[in-house]
Formats: sequence, C-alpha cells, structure tokens
Amino acid sequence: MDERLLKLSQVTRGWVNYFYKANARQHLIRLDEWMQARLRMCIWKQWKRVKTRISNLQKLGASKQKAYEWGNTRKGYWRIAHSPILQSTITNERLKQKGYVPLMDTYTLRRKTLMNRRDTEPYVRWCGRTKVNHATFGSG
Repeated sequence: MDERLLKLSQVTRGWVNYFYKANARQHLIRLDEWMQARLRMCIWKQWKRVKTRISNLQKLGASKQKAYEWGNTRKGYWRIAHSPILQSTITNERLKQKGYVPLMDTYTLRRKTLMNRRDTEPYVRWCGRTKVNHATFGSG
C-alpha cells in the first residue's frame, strides 16, 4: 500500500503541475472522490479473509454487529468501497495519515503559490520585464 501511495503522490503532483493554470476544481474534486474510493477498495481487497475484515473493522471503530454484517458480505469490492461502513471507518483523515495527499490540497497549494509570486502580473509575463509602477505613467 505504501508503494501505491508513493506512486499516486508522484502522479498527483505531475497532474497538478500540468493543470494548475486551468480552472479544474470540480474535475479534481470528482477525481479525488474516485481515488479515495479506489484506495478503500484496495484496502478491502487486502483484507482477504472474513476474520481479518471483521477484526480490522472493529479496530477502526465499527460495532461488533456491523463489522460481522459487512465482513461477511458477498458484495463486490467497488460496491463495498462506497458503503457507509468503509466510509465511516476508513475516513479521508485516516487515508491522509497513511500518506494519501488529496488532489485538491495539492492543487490549492500550487495555485496559492502561483498567485503569491511577483511575476504573475500579465504584463510581466508577456514582456519578461520587472513589475511596472502604474502611478508613474500618469505624471509625465
């Protein structure tokens, strides 16, 4: 799982660095939700045995009854990834603690650093000069 999160982090940084100028907030939110569900699915898949699923759900805070119900389910991995039991036990905060970096966090940070740079004024980007003091143009 650690290798998967490391590779996902690298790909995420690459995507955000490529798309940071676009207004892609809604697309990244949907993609973020999909990736979180995919990670939950992978975790559920790693817990192959029913006994492992039940004990891990109980460790994550599910009641004994709910852990038994969901641990014995025959539903598919993707359906379980969207289930209330996995969304309440394997929360986004737990995924972050494990090493998952959400796309929106990276995107917001990248956009914020872009906006704080001094050379982001359109005139400066266009001609490559230093920032122009517009007050001096009217006095002359």
